[in-house]
Amino acid sequence: MPRPIRHFVTAALLLLVSPVIPAAASEEWDTLWPQWRGPHRDGRAGGDMWPNNLDCLRAEWRVELGKGYPGPIVAADRVFVAETSGDNEIVRALDRQTGRELWRAAWPGTWKVPFFAASNGSWIRSTPAFDGETLFVGGIREVLVALDADTGKERWRVDFPQRFGTEPPHFGFASSPLVVGDVLYVQAANSVVKLDKRNGETLWRRLEDDGKISESGAFASPVLASLAGREQLVVQSRTTLYGVDPDNGDILWSQPVPHFRGMNILTPTVWRDSVFTSSYRNGSFQFGIESTADGFDVSETWKHKIHGYMSSPIVIDDHAYIHLQNQRFACLNLATGEGCWTSQPFGKYWSMATQGDKILALDERGELHLIRAHPAALDVLDSQEIASSETWGHLAVSADQIFIRELEGIAAYRWCSESTAAAPPTTAP
Repeated sequence: MPRPIRHFVTAALLLLVSPVIPAAASEEWDTLWPQWRGPHRDGRAGGDMWPNNLDCLRAEWRVELGKGYPGPIVAADRVFVAETSGDNEIVRALDRQTGRELWRAAWPGTWKVPFFAASNGSWIRSTPAFDGETLFVGGIREVLVALDADTGKERWRVDFPQRFGTEPPHFGFASSPLVVGDVLYVQAANSVVKLDKRNGETLWRRLEDDGKISESGAFASPVLASLAGREQLVVQSRTTLYGVDPDNGDILWSQPVPHFRGMNILTPTVWRDSVFTSSYRNGSFQFGIESTADGFDVSETWKHKIHGYMSSPIVIDDHAYIHLQNQRFACLNLATGEGCWTSQPFGKYWSMATQGDKILALDERGELHLIRAHPAALDVLDSQEIASSETWGHLAVSADQIFIRELEGIAAYRWCSESTAAAPPTTAP
């Protein structure tokens, strides 16, 4: 069996996907990293502009953790991390400046993923979401726990298999919760569920499937966006793209996406009035959404032969920068569907953040790349080995700090001046 297939479930952990609306919106919110892929679920980071190299990236602290794939969540004064240890899933809050543990919460959470996926481990996968007051954490068995961000006290929990009479997803819960105002949207229980974030009450459930192994669970996560003049929840299941009314769950449109064994993994990317996605073994697609007298029409506007795998793309100036299944990096013109360039191979997976015309890309081997986005050619400004272990969790960037989730640890780095660049990191107690 090809090696990429053995690694596809790792994507699940990575895939998690539109803007979170915090409890108290502020300019500071845009400099935090409160959910999957940052404050606006698109990889964009706030704060001062990044330098042109990685020479002045200083290690500040590192904390050893149990194994896990979720990316870190960064608040103003703390960092939240999730891990698996023995038969338990654990969430910790760490002091952002020192790595000192502030609190931890734990609950039973074991599940054995099947077949080739087992080689990647049966550890917690879903990246949590934070609204400024509460942390929402999805465990591998599809148990969603709401924790007080200040104390770690449990506010409520939802066991989706128990609530809806479904089995836990074959490859574990990977989709990230989406917080919007007073509600949560979650791809769970082989469906999409809208919850009251204050108590976990179900408000609606839609897009139910029969839970076959090629459809069980979701590797992508929903985004909230305006398409064809209407706000909608854009959802990618393992086989199909949907536009869903966020208020009542009505299906506005749907579009099957070619797939291999349900391995449609990327976060849907909304660009103007269209949705871009890229499917393992099946190419890249853009679907246009048009408002009509009867509702919405969806049509394929273009297709390109390159195919992504696990890494959700970065969009800069109407171009998508995407890491591919063949480990190469590519640039696509979203307006025309034309390929601009394709690079030499890198690692198996990249998590990416962007600011201005720069991209930070972390591959699973612990290598960090600083790239200037340009449709004419790949421009790697600098590269640095930042971890000696696997780094499948999505990187987090907040103001002048970068947080790297290693398989069994988390490390904090800071852009710095030359005078502090050589200072050694500390190991938090």
